[in-house]
Amino acid sequence: MDKTQVMVYFSLYGAAEFPIDYATKTLEIKPTKTYKKGEVIVRPYNPNVISAKTLYRKETAWELSTGYQESFDVKEQMDQILGPLKNKAAIINQLKTKYKLECKIFIVIIMENGDSPGLYLDHEQIEFANSVKAEIDIDLYANPYENDFED
Repeated sequence: MDKTQVMVYFSLYGAAEFPIDYATKTLEIKPTKTYKKGEVIVRPYNPNVISAKTLYRKETAWELSTGYQESFDVKEQMDQILGPLKNKAAIINQLKTKYKLECKIFIVIIMENGDSPGLYLDHEQIEFANSVKAEIDIDLYANPYENDFED
């Protein structure tokens, strides 16, 4: 049986290339994913697609992610990501200024069988997002489920 899953990730990104290794060294945090502007976006094989246009990255990014986890409380994943970053706001802002970068916090929720997690942001999470001027992007996917009610 499929379970509801949550993924949270923080992205530090820019339209131009920036030294990802320097960002990693300065933040003292190993990213879970990085990519550079112009790299080919590798998409999973789909036998139903005969020919797909090659897509290229439009930005360079440094990301820290939880990956998908079974969860009914988004705060748990937010804490996993923001915990290591919360004392790094000044460094993040220096990198943003030096390399003209932006920040975004992504929250991705895949709901199964109508089970939705709690979505609550506490004041510390909001304060951190504000301190680095990060936007918050929330994606919700509700997979179909059978209704127990009869028409």
